[in-house]
Amino acid sequence: MTLEQALSAGDVACFQLRLKGSDDATIRAATAKLMPICHEEDVAFIMNDRPDLARDLGCDGVHIGPDDASYANARRMVGPDVMIGVTCKNSRHLAMDLADEGADYVAFGAFYPTTTKDVAELEPADPEILSVWSETTNVPCVAIGGITVKNCEPLIAAGADFIAVSSGIWNYAGGPAAAVRAFNEKIDQTPRGP
Repeated sequence: MTLEQALSAGDVACFQLRLKGSDDATIRAATAKLMPICHEEDVAFIMNDRPDLARDLGCDGVHIGPDDASYANARRMVGPDVMIGVTCKNSRHLAMDLADEGADYVAFGAFYPTTTKDVAELEPADPEILSVWSETTNVPCVAIGGITVKNCEPLIAAGADFIAVSSGIWNYAGGPAAAVRAFNEKIDQTPRGP
């Protein structure tokens, strides 16, 4: 019920299933339960890290990081019609290469401290990367990493086409549906970059 309420509370482009360290049976069971809810709300269902499961389970897309399957291998696995997004951390060069290969979107970050990844050794991404990207390419960019209602405005203003949010939704004081409404309000009211 919580996922349905969150997805119906405002504009949500996609839901990413991210179950790091879980076995295939757990991921399959979660997909079987959650993907129909997403589709009922017209929200794309994205599998994290696993192009093989994205293909087998009929997901709308897969999101891969630099340490996961290569873009080329992921594309071979999922075929031409499944969306592939790629994490590029703070590398515009990597993003350009992957966009040239055909990535459907690139993700930059982490912009802020996050509990979903070990980013202690990484230099935080600068919002300027979003501005430069938006000025130089048509491939959509996603801002990731520690994004909350309170800190999202600079990323939106810099030109992020989408923001990826985890604990900023699920741990929001007013609940996930209120978080979606608050993010939508920030997106609608923040002057956009390039």
